[in-house]
Amino acid sequence: MSAIKTSILKGLFLMFLLLTFFSCSKEEKTTSKADQKGPETITFIGMSTVGGRLGNYNIIKITQDSIHVEKGNSNPKNHKELHQALQPKDWQKLTSSFLIEDLNHIKSSESIQAIDGMDETFQIKTSRKSHVYVNTYNDSIHYPQFEKFKMNLNKIIPQ
Repeated sequence: MSAIKTSILKGLFLMFLLLTFFSCSKEEKTTSKADQKGPETITFIGMSTVGGRLGNYNIIKITQDSIHVEKGNSNPKNHKELHQALQPKDWQKLTSSFLIEDLNHIKSSESIQAIDGMDETFQIKTSRKSHVYVNTYNDSIHYPQFEKFKMNLNKIIPQ
């Protein structure tokens, strides 16, 4: 095959790739605009505390209809799980702990796991965005929302 035909084929292939790329990104923009219709709501809340000398962990995943809890440590190996249905009134109580308009302003702190500390991590997914926070207790303005959430959660999950 001649060098001219090869360069023409490469050029056509690159144009095809560019057209494919731009057509895909337009679709993503239109679907994200469709998702933004209606009020923003919380769809998932995750909370975990991980760390310490024994490798302790407590992982909680909450959706509108269920709670999944995993607790344990890695030395000695110990693991417990709990699955529980969630009533709509309890979901409402948990999600009302957070002000959605504040989620973009909450500040995380550095991890303390490296010095045998426990990291407290929250993940909050809304209908538009996902947020992850690590050790927010230093954000004195917004941390009361997390304290209220944990207090409401302790009323729902058996100890």
